[in-house]
Amino acid sequence: MNQDQLQGKWEQAKGRAKKAWAELTDDDFKKAEGSVEKLAGLIQEKFGDTKAAIQEKLDKVHM
Repeated sequence: MNQDQLQGKWEQAKGRAKKAWAELTDDDFKKAEGSVEKLAGLIQEKFGDTKAAIQEKLDKVHM
């Protein structure tokens, strides 16, 4: 994957996460540093969801 493709995937993940967890802030996304794994960890910390629940919720949210 090239840099543009990676950036596109990150933007998709951010959009889905914003829809699923509206309380996420821009600072949360900055802390994730473009990493979906780090974003999942932040969601887990902030909302107490399990990684499986986070992935399931992200999969259900369509852009």
